[in-house]
Amino acid sequence: MDRFFLGLGAVLAALAVAAGAFAAHGLRARLTPELLAIFETGARYQMYHALGLLAVACVVGRAPGAAAAGWCFVAGVVLFSGSLYALALSGARWLGAVTPLGGLAFLAGWLVLAWVAWRG
Repeated sequence: MDRFFLGLGAVLAALAVAAGAFAAHGLRARLTPELLAIFETGARYQMYHALGLLAVACVVGRAPGAAAAGWCFVAGVVLFSGSLYALALSGARWLGAVTPLGGLAFLAGWLVLAWVAWRG
């Protein structure tokens, strides 16, 4: 499981860099400043949680409960960042209703990771 989260975290980090570069170079002239900011928020939070997955990979072998945090981070990236990317590219405002679910998954992941750490 540690290698899985390490690999997934690295791939999600690379994709976050690619998304940020795409926003800066490919979308700047195509999106409004508001939609561009939305897209960039998705990339930023994806990077934060890709790094969180790397942290999970470091501890999951010693604290198997940390895997739940990893899965929360994965769900958060899909729901939060994915909905922001789709909203920015499509303009479909209803996708904004999905974003808070991803935010809740991110929060749950960090709280699970804290619980695992304090539990020892």
